[in-house]
Amino acid sequence: MNNVNDNKDWLFEITPKNKFFSLNFKEIWQYRDLLFLFVKRDVITVYKQTVLGPLWYLIQPLFTSVTFTIIFNNVAGINTGTVPPFLFNLAGITVWNYFTACLTGTSDTFKANASIFGKVYFPRIITPLSVVISNLLKFGIQFIIFITFYILYCFKGASLALSPLVLFFPVLIAVMGVLGLGLGMLISSMVTKYRDFSYLVTFGIQLLMYLSAVMYPMELIKNKIPAFGWLVEYNPLAYIIETSRYMLLNVGEISILGLSYTLIVTIAIFFIGLLIFNRTEKSFIDTV
Repeated sequence: MNNVNDNKDWLFEITPKNKFFSLNFKEIWQYRDLLFLFVKRDVITVYKQTVLGPLWYLIQPLFTSVTFTIIFNNVAGINTGTVPPFLFNLAGITVWNYFTACLTGTSDTFKANASIFGKVYFPRIITPLSVVISNLLKFGIQFIIFITFYILYCFKGASLALSPLVLFFPVLIAVMGVLGLGLGMLISSMVTKYRDFSYLVTFGIQLLMYLSAVMYPMELIKNKIPAFGWLVEYNPLAYIIETSRYMLLNVGEISILGLSYTLIVTIAIFFIGLLIFNRTEKSFIDTV
């Protein structure tokens, strides 16, 4: 028996509202309550069933800084000038952690939220955007720890000074967040078809950290291993880390050319990630 509705036209057809490229700020603002709800969810649920809870925000950068100080400064003999090695490492790790949190949190967007995306419409970019915003809280807590040790070392007589450019430090963090968001959207789109990318992210981040001048000055790699110096020079993250230490500790150097290159790469990656994210949004539910 044939279905009488086989040849009947549909009255309405629900399709994704986003075009191939779309960044509707007005629509995002209309869904701001949902955005804040996702931010609250991300903050509360991360360490909800742990014993130490938010204390992990403090433990991770402190232990990592101590480990880097022992291995790279005490054993390998990397010189940090007048800045205490622990504080030098803590500055780099604090900024680096914000990038990694943004990247790992957004790189699994479609897979982690498939059940929500398949039931109700809202601007999909709200989900990775909420990760970037919620991680600002984690960064703020870790930055307070850095300030605490900064003041402590000042009382101990360490030769420390803030650069006048420290006023632009929030801009630097914003660039780091946008870069993490762009890469995260790009990877999350690929994960819907190629699950291997979700496993490569963790390994890739660990490798990328060593190429981002987190635990050493950029000048060091250029002088000691010039053959591989280009790997760091063409890494936009390295300029962000180096500039952040220059702003906070007044050590190293600031490269206007390097920062310009970083800004161009960040904008390009963000728009490419957004293009692919919008395209994947229309068909990911069939492959995730």
